[in-house]
Order: sequence, then structure tokens, then C-alpha cells
Amino acid sequence: MSKTIVVCGYGPGISKAVAEKFGAEGFAVALVGRNAERLAAGVKALGAKGVKAAAIPADLGDPETARAAVKQARRALGPITVLQWSAYDAGAGDLTTADASAIRGVLDVGITGLLSAVQEALPDLRKEKDAAVLVTNGGFGYANPETDAVGVQYNAMGLSVVNAAKHKLCGLLSKKLAPDNIYVGQAMVLGSVKGSAYDSGQATLDPAVVAAKFWDLYRARAAVTAEIA
Repeated sequence: MSKTIVVCGYGPGISKAVAEKFGAEGFAVALVGRNAERLAAGVKALGAKGVKAAAIPADLGDPETARAAVKQARRALGPITVLQWSAYDAGAGDLTTADASAIRGVLDVGITGLLSAVQEALPDLRKEKDAAVLVTNGGFGYANPETDAVGVQYNAMGLSVVNAAKHKLCGLLSKKLAPDNIYVGQAMVLGSVKGSAYDSGQATLDPAVVAAKFWDLYRARAAVTAEIA
């Protein structure tokens, strides 16, 4: 039986490359995101390469919907071996003026949704060989004066806060889930990615390189964090 990866927050950048990489390595792939047309196109493209895939439209900022998406992935493709989280909300750019709903929205996608999906996947992950939680993160999450200045400059204060929280969360989950032989790893992306929402034509990072790093992390099952610049 093939292994299954659930790619949460499917889009044209890193998540697409991750789906292609793990699909090429023999995984069935569940694509989860809000854009149904994009999901359908992704399933079609993977299918053309011989990869079994399923499209699951979902708002991952809602915890019950995130749980339901994991359940649907299990029903469609079998037990989950890897949960990959690339979903994010770039709202609350200026924390001095953002309203409460924008702040909650950023945290709901980056933390609450992620944890809800992990909790729902845990029964499978605890049974599957080589189980893992893989998280896409960004350099805005580092706490130092230089990074904080850039976060303010680019109106990415909300994203900076949630990335910092994800950074800590990955470390905590790594320690908590290690006795269950569940690997937790994150890729800290320190630049703009080609084809992503932040690509204004000057992005330098190839999403395939990030996907390959995730594969390396998954196979090595050692370091919690890898930086990609």
C-alpha cells in the first residue's frame, strides 16, 4: 500500500513542488486548499504523472474544517503518513491598526488550523512507518532587530508573529511526538519563492529546491529546522 501525504494550503509555489516531489517518490497526494479550480488542476497534473491524488477544498483557518479535510483525505487515499502544512494568512500587516478578526485570522491558519490537522492525523501517524509533520515557515519568524525591521518595512507584522509561533511549535511537537516515532521538521524559507504570491518577478528561490529539502529532512529525520536562502 502506498503512503499518503496531505498537502495543506496548496498553491503554485512550495506546496505544488512538495506534492510533485512526494508524488514522484511513490506517495498518494491529497491537495487541500480554498481554490477548487487550482486543486482540480493539481490533481489532473499529478494524475498525468501516474500519481494517485485527491482534491479537498477547505478553509484551513477553521479548526473543524481542517479536521474534516484530514478525515476526507484518509477516506480517499488511506492512512496518512505525512502531513505537510504550507497554509498561511498574510493579514494583520500592521499590528497597531489591525482589527481583532484579522489578528485571529492569521493565528487561526498558522497555529489553530495546523494543530487541529495534526491532532486529527495523529491516530494514523502513530501507526504509520516513517510518519512526519512537515511545516513551511519563513525567516520573518526569527526574533532579532534586523528581521523585525524588515517585518515592519514589508507590512508583515502578523506573519512575523505567526511564523515565530510556528517556529516554537515545531520544536515542541518534535519533542512531544518523538517517542511515537513521528518526525517533525520545518523549512525556514529566507527569501521569496518563484511562482508564489510574493514573487514580483525578482524571486530567487526555486520551489523545487525547497521541496527537495523537505524530502531530505523527511528521509534523514534528524534536524528540526533547515534554512533555505
